[in-house]
Amino acid sequence: MTSSLTMDSPLGALTITASNQTITAVTIGQSPSPKQSINPADVNVLDDATVQLGEYFSSARTAFDLPLAYSGTTFQEAIWATLATIPFGHTLTYDELGQRAGVGRAPRAVGGAVGRNPIPIIVPCHRILGASGSITGYSSGEGIPTKEKLLRHEGIPFR
Repeated sequence: MTSSLTMDSPLGALTITASNQTITAVTIGQSPSPKQSINPADVNVLDDATVQLGEYFSSARTAFDLPLAYSGTTFQEAIWATLATIPFGHTLTYDELGQRAGVGRAPRAVGGAVGRNPIPIIVPCHRILGASGSITGYSSGEGIPTKEKLLRHEGIPFR
């Protein structure tokens, strides 16, 4: 059984999903579900996630310490695990991310995996920029405006 909890944030509603005491998804900007379901086993991890996200948005936290569970291809999971290592206030290009993840120079394939990241913010896909330092897209929330807000919050320059 999955559990979900919705919290307010500067980006709008964030719905955090958990299963087996791990965070499995974060959805940005969708209206909260009128009925939220919480498995008692997931209460602590959901509480920890809401506290840590609140601290992130209030500039009291720069790194997350939460158990995560990805469900994707081996390629996607390698990209997502590498995304999670990019520090607050830093960026990589798609090419650099692919090289760090050990999948080589495949910016389009890497971009596809980044766009399917199920746990945005906590797994910071917003920290990936195009080769020229430009924003090339963002698949969560309102798209590029959401990515711009996250980058500004972290003091990251972009084009």
